[in-house]
Amino acid sequence: MPLDRFIRQRKNAWQRLEELLKLLDASSLKRLGREEVRELGRIYRRTASDLAIARAESRDPRLVNYLNSLVIRAHGRIYRADAQGGKRIRVFFTRELPRTFRRTWRYTFLSFAVFMVFSIVGFVGTHYDPDFSEVVGVPPQFREMNIETHTRWWEQLNEANQAGASMIMTNNILVTIYTFAYGATFGIGTLLYLAYNGAMIAAVVALTYRAGYGNELVTFMVGHGVVELSCIFIAGGAGLLIGSAMIMPGDLTRADALKTRGMEAVRLMIGVAIFLVVAGTIEGFISPAPIDPRIKYGIGAITGVAMFSYLLFVGREGKQDDTIKDPAP
Repeated sequence: MPLDRFIRQRKNAWQRLEELLKLLDASSLKRLGREEVRELGRIYRRTASDLAIARAESRDPRLVNYLNSLVIRAHGRIYRADAQGGKRIRVFFTRELPRTFRRTWRYTFLSFAVFMVFSIVGFVGTHYDPDFSEVVGVPPQFREMNIETHTRWWEQLNEANQAGASMIMTNNILVTIYTFAYGATFGIGTLLYLAYNGAMIAAVVALTYRAGYGNELVTFMVGHGVVELSCIFIAGGAGLLIGSAMIMPGDLTRADALKTRGMEAVRLMIGVAIFLVVAGTIEGFISPAPIDPRIKYGIGAITGVAMFSYLLFVGREGKQDDTIKDPAP
């Protein structure tokens, strides 16, 4: 369809949507009449469809930017304006967070892939040559502690008490914040930080295996590690969302892309903070406890299945509100 004809046929609906949004700016969704609420939803869905058509068929960036801005405004007013207090929190956890994770899973997967590739490099390199651990950032005194004195250092750093749990949660939150924040360096910093952490953690595990008690360390890590590492991957994905908006804004201006993907990234980071409380509690109270290793492995499996079942399946009922999709990284 010619662009002029497309605009001529649709512009009345777009103008009406703007009028309804102005009414909402001056009041709230509850103050609109029943017919106006239905009309708002109907025109919003139609405008979102027009946005998809404009992106696919139009070469006019002004039209795409206008429609995208209109859809974002409408989406925010419909799904967030009147969700306050407990309702707002419920909507966030039952719809927004899991749907955001599913929309942006490619970024999280890229984060996971980078971490795992360098984990393999760090483990294999250190397993064959302990000096390699220094190359990936493990302090030499730490290597000597593992190989020469066979110190089970995690038993000293992780006492099952409230102070230990608090310290652990703080450290984990800082790691995920750094992973996310480095996305502002066009995503390069996030990738480098993921590579560094993957290689260093794997090198530490390799050192303990060379010392003869690697299984003990893995048993300690497994209870909290599934959730904790998943949080690092999700935070990395959030950082890459920011980086991609800066270097690949698509049909949007960089400012609009940063706003859109920035909102997605913030949702992910709020979820990460909640998940880290769970991981830190397990690491502070259960991981160092002298209990059957099978219990720790079971906790790792249960928490992992629960976390990803939530992220992958919650909020799928009815029509998804995933109107604006980010391009794959």
